[in-house]
Amino acid sequence: MKIEHLALNVDHPQAISDWYEKNLGLTVVKKMDKAPFMTFLADDSGKVMIELYQNAKASVLDYPNLNPLMLHLAFVSENPDDEKKRLVAAGAELISDDTLDDGTRLLMLRDPWGLAIQFCKRAKPMLK
Repeated sequence: MKIEHLALNVDHPQAISDWYEKNLGLTVVKKMDKAPFMTFLADDSGKVMIELYQNAKASVLDYPNLNPLMLHLAFVSENPDDEKKRLVAAGAELISDDTLDDGTRLLMLRDPWGLAIQFCKRAKPMLK
């Protein structure tokens, strides 16, 4: 099986999409301009997508109060220090900045809407 996308029901899908496009380099695969505002964003591999939407049939999680260990969206990062400075300046909030025993660097932030986003510089990459 191959993962196509991870879907997130959020309060402001259009604003979040704009921020992710501008600050995380995700690209629009499909975007609806009316409710439920389904938006599919792909990473730079073009093989993984996230879907953002606002569907009243389901509750929106309280992302700002969820422990990041319960849910976070993780990205590969070659330079976590640059990511931290750039994203905090763009409205993200720093949650933690850890270096594991093997040298892996894990940077956890929250986007401006409270969703936890992680940036990983693995000592040994886990995916090719």
